[in-house]
Amino acid sequence: MTQTETYSLIQHCIKRDRQAEFQLYHYFAPRLLPVCRRYARSLEDAEDILQEGFIKVFRYLADFSFKGTFESWLRRIMVTTALNFYKRKKITYTENELTYLPDSVVSEHSVTSAVYHQEIQALIELLPLGYKRVFQLNVIEGFTHKEIGSMLNISENTSKSQLTRARASLRKSYSHRMKEHIPNKYFT
Repeated sequence: MTQTETYSLIQHCIKRDRQAEFQLYHYFAPRLLPVCRRYARSLEDAEDILQEGFIKVFRYLADFSFKGTFESWLRRIMVTTALNFYKRKKITYTENELTYLPDSVVSEHSVTSAVYHQEIQALIELLPLGYKRVFQLNVIEGFTHKEIGSMLNISENTSKSQLTRARASLRKSYSHRMKEHIPNKYFT
């Protein structure tokens, strides 16, 4: 979808054109579900977060200023919605849940990449909640430490230290996991 088409679609949505809202949802929902899934405990929760996020999108669409990309604005809403979803329900993440990967036919290279992705994602899931959230928001979503601090109600320096600790923990966990699978002669 071009920027002009997106702008036109947004203008129609602001006027409460249901067909335009339907189009906007169906174009962006598949792109945003994986974002929601990274912060959700289950696929069902991710779908609820996506729906809740789109309610906010349509409510605040007139506030979109076209200063950044529309998709970035949508991603920010979904992340904020996901964080608030669990705050409101007072639900905490469990430390060993894995992120959903879709079942589909893929190439051998993709399978290898998916295995590495699954391993890394599993290690991320084992991080303490604070480390995990900051790591995902910074490394995966691309938010700055200032933005993360605002979203999580922590200082910018706390965000930076949480990220440093998350990376150190991931390095240690990955190294430990590799030692289990590779003979010791490579690590001496």
